[in-house]
Amino acid sequence: MPVKREYKQISQRAKSLLSKPEGVDVDFKREINGIKSRDLVSFANSPQGGAILVGVDEYTNKNGLQRGRVVGCDVDDSARLSLINKATDCYPIVDIELVVENISNNSFFRIEIPSGNKRPYCTQRGEYAIRADARSRALYPEELLAMFMDREGELFLNRFREAVAQLEQRLGQMDHAFGSGMEHLLIHLEELDSQVRRTLTRVDQMTDSAKKRSRNMLQALRDSQDSIAGLESLLLAQNGNPAGRLEIMRDIRTRLDQLTENLNPGDEQNE
Repeated sequence: MPVKREYKQISQRAKSLLSKPEGVDVDFKREINGIKSRDLVSFANSPQGGAILVGVDEYTNKNGLQRGRVVGCDVDDSARLSLINKATDCYPIVDIELVVENISNNSFFRIEIPSGNKRPYCTQRGEYAIRADARSRALYPEELLAMFMDREGELFLNRFREAVAQLEQRLGQMDHAFGSGMEHLLIHLEELDSQVRRTLTRVDQMTDSAKKRSRNMLQALRDSQDSIAGLESLLLAQNGNPAGRLEIMRDIRTRLDQLTENLNPGDEQNE
């Protein structure tokens, strides 16, 4: 979670924070023990986040303005672990970035706390706080409710988008399978058409039994026409744009009509 970084001198970011008073985006702490989980929670719940400088005192300059003065603090592994534990004690865990400043002189910590994407955050005791001016205060009920609604709304939208994406993928697979099946059917119809045309050349030599089979074949083709017409109606009832599928279905119906016309004269001639 935390990223370890070090500066031999004071970074521009730290200088900028030291040059202004405590406020909504910065807090000064003389010692690590002065930091509570509530402080981390308050910045994580703030829209802009902020930073805490540990090993820094607040003082008033000759112009009467409050600024930060570096006094230094322990920056060893024990100190880092203590800060990490304070962040992990929050719920959800608060993301922090630990930066060690001014190593060559009085070292101090800069703790960067971005605005959290899982707000609202609270302490182990269930305290919900936010940064306001130069202090941390409890969240008002309406603020807490708004944060919960924003978080749950975002979770719902993410799940909805995921569900839509999965549905589109499945429809695409079904559409591909449907189109492939229709292409195979067209191939079989072409083969059937070729066979019927060859058979029609021998219609005059058919026996009564052959005529009966021809009529049965004609009825089967008409039944197939009815089935395909029903499938076309089903496609029309579906949402979306079925133009591509309907074009295939109409092509099949046209071929069946041609087959039927080819068979009709043969039956009439031999009856």
